Amino acid sequence: MARSPEQNRIARERSRESLLEAAIGVFAERGIDGATIADITGRAGVAQGLVNYYFGGKEQLVQAVIDRWFDMLLGIAHSGPPPVPGSAPEGQAPPPSAASLPPEVRLAAIIDTALGMTAVALPLQRVVVALQQQPTTRALFAQGERRHMAGVVAAEDAVRSIFRDRGDADPALEEIMLRSTLDGIVGQCIVYGDSYPLEEARRWVHRRYGLPEPAAPLPGMTKPAPGSGSEPRARASR
Repeated sequence: MARSPEQNRIARERSRESLLEAAIGVFAERGIDGATIADITGRAGVAQGLVNYYFGGKEQLVQAVIDRWFDMLLGIAHSGPPPVPGSAPEGQAPPPSAASLPPEVRLAAIIDTALGMTAVALPLQRVVVALQQQPTTRALFAQGERRHMAGVVAAEDAVRSIFRDRGDADPALEEIMLRSTLDGIVGQCIVYGDSYPLEEARRWVHRRYGLPEPAAPLPGMTKPAPGSGSEPRARASR
């Protein structure tokens, strides 16, 4: 029986997503230059020609990976606290938008979302950090940044408005330093992996900004909670 147009569309989306996820994994393990189309399609379980069909080639596939990262990054800047299941029963108003929440709640949500993404999306972040730093691929990242420039500026302004609402003297510098702090934590996670005390670092950032202690660990965290008697030591050799 022939598939319907909607079934074909869903199949194409799944195939494209499978290629993109495979590319992220292979790029994270072997680097952009070391990864081949055969490596990626082999992991995705699809024909090699589908890279050209969906993306146009390896460079365009790299750009799609960069776009995925920017989508994640820009979403973080506008994040509010995660929804509570059942918090908006049928017929009742949904929870308030992030912009209407107190600045401390918005700031905590950005910190937790950014570091929560690190816990679950480290391969993607490893790929993008390498793209940013390597001379052979930095231009590709810069192209991606230009494509998303309007969103980048809006995200920066959203975070700066939080610091402005908190009464900080230099919201622009505060936004840059928050980004630098979170980027630094991501970089350390890339280097040290599971031995890096991500949950403890998250709680340190909360204290740094005078925010309440998180009530629960980041999603997916399986390491001992702070205060459990386990002293953290980040190690690249383990």
